[in-house]
Amino acid sequence: MMYLIFFAALFLLLYGLLLIPMEKRSRVKKRVQVLLDERDKPAPFSPEEKDKKESFQKRVLLPLWMRAKKGLAKRMPGKQMDKLDKLLMQAGNPFGMTGTDFRISQFVFLIAMPVLSVGYGMLLEFPSNQLVLFFVVGLGIGLLIPRYYLTAKIKQRKKQATLELPDFVDLLLVSLEAGLGFDLALSKVIGKQDGVLAKEFRRCLEELRLGRSRREALTGLRDRLEVDELSTFINNVLRAEKLGVGMVQVLRILTVDMRDQRRQKAEETAMKAPIKILFPLVLFIFPSLFIVILGPVAIQLYNDFMK
Repeated sequence: MMYLIFFAALFLLLYGLLLIPMEKRSRVKKRVQVLLDERDKPAPFSPEEKDKKESFQKRVLLPLWMRAKKGLAKRMPGKQMDKLDKLLMQAGNPFGMTGTDFRISQFVFLIAMPVLSVGYGMLLEFPSNQLVLFFVVGLGIGLLIPRYYLTAKIKQRKKQATLELPDFVDLLLVSLEAGLGFDLALSKVIGKQDGVLAKEFRRCLEELRLGRSRREALTGLRDRLEVDELSTFINNVLRAEKLGVGMVQVLRILTVDMRDQRRQKAEETAMKAPIKILFPLVLFIFPSLFIVILGPVAIQLYNDFMK
């Protein structure tokens, strides 16, 4: 057994000594190949050749688009632009739009919708007086669609944030009770969830890493999502940090209040349901029932009177 181990060790030693020069040769070959590849690379394009290689969109359309955006941004009032940027921020910056992009989209809809409406009316061969009506309807749709989309997006994000907040605060409370700090607990909760609140708090943590204070980051989040429950949560967190109160105690009380508010909203919605059901009943279901039940009787009475 000892001889076997000795010969195996001797064989591995010789094999290792043979590998050293082979490895050096392979490294030299790789370096030479890299140098040859760099030598065989085509020379970089000159500015004129580079312009010819780029597409028409990058050479012509994109610079025109950027120039138009800059010109429109300069002409728009500052307060109006700030207000529009805030609305887009509350909507989650759909399609990565800025205030200038949204204004341009409004202008495009304002032109495109009347043209499409009139073109549709002409295809259907409507008279000219009705084409004017098509033009007015298209103009109204072009005015309303961008603003309606923005308002609907803001309402959707607020509703989703309100639904996500109680569970989010519960997970944050559990993480804090486990001994984690507020920032680390927030990072753990964000890693487990995906939604409006997770994205916004992820942005908040990125701002903290870039050097902003916690108060500034949380205040910016409160401005991006104007939800009453979230504002209460952020105000309590900032107040607890300022006064030195334990964050766990504050969040424990806050979770109970949020659960109570959620239950009260559910009860309120349930109490509104009978009133909302009344209108479809009166307009659609009751007439159908009357026709089915009283229809044969009315026909029989009509035939009897005709005799």
